[in-house]
Amino acid sequence: MATTVKERLDEPLLFPGLTWEQFKILEPMLDVPGVRLSFLDGVLEIQKMPGRKHETTKGGIGALVEAYMMAVEIDFTPTESLTLESEVGKVRREADKSYELGTDRKQPDLAIEIVITSGGIDKLEAYQRLRIPEVWFWEKGKLSLYALQQQGYEQIRCSELLPALDIALLTRCIKMSNHVQAIREFQNGIAQG
Repeated sequence: MATTVKERLDEPLLFPGLTWEQFKILEPMLDVPGVRLSFLDGVLEIQKMPGRKHETTKGGIGALVEAYMMAVEIDFTPTESLTLESEVGKVRREADKSYELGTDRKQPDLAIEIVITSGGIDKLEAYQRLRIPEVWFWEKGKLSLYALQQQGYEQIRCSELLPALDIALLTRCIKMSNHVQAIREFQNGIAQG
């Protein structure tokens, strides 16, 4: 299948061979509206800011996850696309959505990525170096969950942070085109669960 010009424009630009120090020098110069920067193992990734499909999916997932946490009374702080970095790990990453669960947290416990295009740095490796306990990926209508273990991330069937969350219900509601109807169906499912 041929790649269209539009698809290539949405792919991230990768610049390998940089030290952390070089990246930190370039970072302020590249801090411009419309781009997102990531860095891992000497590779600078420059990604065009996401489009409508990405942003509406992100908003829908966020609304559902927050509705669940409020319904089951989990204290949370939405940290959105907070920039996370570690000089020791030589990594910088912004999740599409992220949450701190509980109080007095130093960084997010949950990062959520909406994958529309392919390529770029290894996001799981970046989150592993940042020590994010759980990462979710929404890609091609499927939700994949990963929990950080001693040897790295392992794919899991249900959230370790939100163990009673019905992933099948969540996935079904994410796929719904009517946002209000999706939230209502999700809230009804939580109440019945």
